[in-house]
Amino acid sequence: MKKLLFGTLLLALVIAGPISSVMAAGGRMDVGVSVPLPPPLMFPAPPQLVVIPETYVYAVPDVDVDIFFYGGWWWRPWEGRWYRSQRYDSGWGHYRGTPSFYGHVPSGWRNDYKQGRWKGHQWDRRKVPHQQAQKNWKGWERDKHWEKQNNWGVRGLKKPSKQPQQQYQGDQRRQQDNRDRDKRDRDRRDRR
Repeated sequence: MKKLLFGTLLLALVIAGPISSVMAAGGRMDVGVSVPLPPPLMFPAPPQLVVIPETYVYAVPDVDVDIFFYGGWWWRPWEGRWYRSQRYDSGWGHYRGTPSFYGHVPSGWRNDYKQGRWKGHQWDRRKVPHQQAQKNWKGWERDKHWEKQNNWGVRGLKKPSKQPQQQYQGDQRRQQDNRDRDKRDRDRRDRR
């Protein structure tokens, strides 16, 4: 009986000790809620990408799920949430919200890809090895590579008109906000 009483008291101290120290330190206790990760993706070889015309968003066209490469990150939606990784095949982490690039991706891009058409024009759909996209995406965007390369491989596509300055500045602010959030996320991850 004494052993049972002693064991119960010891268990109570083990449980109450951390709680009382948290309460003494300011009364706040953080409880982590884990977000389920998407199932792993299996590729027989590194995926080939295609740049979605009129964007600098790259997509993996030959799989049944949406996988994008943008801004140096791999992105994928799953069960109403977004995930991103530095690698296409592992390391997925939850991303709060919807990535800014996704608003520029037409919902029917995959059908257009399969038909080889974009806005009624023939789309050559040049495939890009993932290593090239990861290595060159920043320079390609900066140097307007795809506009200079036959307008994203779409024959007869008119060059995009310049955005109004106000819209462009808003886009720049959103991009900076996203970079700031990405840096905070990396810093938090590094501290763990």
